[in-house]
Amino acid sequence: MTYSVRDVEPTSQSPEDLLVQVDFSGVNFKDAMVAAAKSRVRRVASLVGGVDAAGTVTASSVERLPVGTRVAVHGGDLGVARDGGFAQFVYAPESLVTALPETVTTRRAMIVGTAGFTAMQSVLALEDRGLAADAEVLVTGATGGVGSLAVAFLAARGYRPVASTGSDQNADWLGALGATRVVGRADVSDKPGRVLGSELWDGAVDCVGGAALAEVLRSLRYGAAVAASGLVASADVATTVYPFITRAVSLIGIDSVQASRVDRDRVWRTIGEVAGAVDFEALIDRTATLEVLPEALADIHNGKTRGRILVDPTPG
Repeated sequence: MTYSVRDVEPTSQSPEDLLVQVDFSGVNFKDAMVAAAKSRVRRVASLVGGVDAAGTVTASSVERLPVGTRVAVHGGDLGVARDGGFAQFVYAPESLVTALPETVTTRRAMIVGTAGFTAMQSVLALEDRGLAADAEVLVTGATGGVGSLAVAFLAARGYRPVASTGSDQNADWLGALGATRVVGRADVSDKPGRVLGSELWDGAVDCVGGAALAEVLRSLRYGAAVAASGLVASADVATTVYPFITRAVSLIGIDSVQASRVDRDRVWRTIGEVAGAVDFEALIDRTATLEVLPEALADIHNGKTRGRILVDPTPG
């Protein structure tokens, strides 16, 4: 990975861009992909990284987002093709900026970050698909950013999250977040010699992809759905049509990058509604400065984190 800290002047790409003073950013798996020397995600030769940020609007021509508004900024080309949140200030178009609910501080917003936004998108997608009250919902990759926040949000919404992880030492932590059970990766499905396993889950949030997603699909109950947003294991999924045509299972793709303003408002509003039931501090892996970001990026790329890494851009 290539990374350096230096003084740069923030620049806008449009006269309509808002300027946000950044309180916190977060480290995401996508940030590690952008920072790679031979990145397939980064669209320009160099840029300020950081696909999300939270802070206060300091310059705006947008009536609904006046100066002084506390906001979250994420998605679109942020940190991929335009300068992102690993800085004290960031310019962003209105479409990527959302006013935060009163119950969500800028610190909480970046404990949530893109990962938590994706997690709540996943929960809402399952609810839109008809997830029953008190449903038992599997969460794969439960110690990661999306997974851990999905566990916390599902519990706060009254569901019974089951956390799947290869890290046995994190069972107590996942239980404290709200997991009713913690299972190993081999326990996601059964009957490996058959095309379908037993009907085990009322729904699922998959943050892993690859073989894990294939196993989830063959173990969902009739009419259930899995909200899929991850590819940390693999982008390839080897499966059959049987879950779809004999159990009416649904595979719902989750994308936070191009989320509409309506969806952004809904997701952040819902996060605000459950904020009182979530222990946000327990979701923090660590807080990093800009100077130690390379280590944080390497850890998240290698799956060595538990929850979210906050970034404080304040000079040391």
